[in-house]
Amino acid sequence: MAANILIVEDEPAIRQMLGFTLQGDGYHFLEAGDVEEANQAMSTLIPDLILLDWMLPGISGVDFARRLKRDPKTSGIPIIMLTARGTENDKVKGLDTGADDFITKPFSTRELLARVRAVMRRTQQTIDQDVIEVGAIKLDTQTHRVLANGRTVEMSPTEFRLLQFFVTHPERVYSRNQLLDSVWGNHAYIEERTVDVHIRRLRKLLEPHGCEAYIQTVRSVGYRFSSTVD
Repeated sequence: MAANILIVEDEPAIRQMLGFTLQGDGYHFLEAGDVEEANQAMSTLIPDLILLDWMLPGISGVDFARRLKRDPKTSGIPIIMLTARGTENDKVKGLDTGADDFITKPFSTRELLARVRAVMRRTQQTIDQDVIEVGAIKLDTQTHRVLANGRTVEMSPTEFRLLQFFVTHPERVYSRNQLLDSVWGNHAYIEERTVDVHIRRLRKLLEPHGCEAYIQTVRSVGYRFSSTVD
């Protein structure tokens, strides 16, 4: 079954181009010019992915992304931010909303489709083992629920995939490039800085439960997950 992608973009010409491109690659699409129209669209159909413009009239795309990630009904929807802002700080801000990827305008249709495919592939991947327990962390790959010391930890799909990789590969050191390839996919157009952003966010989520030290920084090399904390 073809995936449904919601395009939230206030410029009709760009929406038309995006929709034509997605349709040509076998996707179904819905479109909205602002947050209100996006909410109306999602009231009848929850999309498999959202292409979300940063600058929208009224509520910005960044604020809307934060709302979506806070709502349990929509927190699992992957989001690709579309923006003319290309600085590192802007990218970090976009990713900090919980967005799964970030495309800087202008972009080619080939790049757009490559990123959509990569995000869709990552969100659909699961491992055979349903429940994984490492130290005080328990992770259910079927329900995408995480418990730390018996308490639920809410996190975005990206943080979940990163934690899932760590708990299934404990005690080994991975470079940023290796984490990008393993968690984001080796065809994703994402910078190494993205790994640091998500590591920081994952530690912050685990901190109230006393598990943030499980994710260890190995200087000049990368990161390691270990439930044995000195």
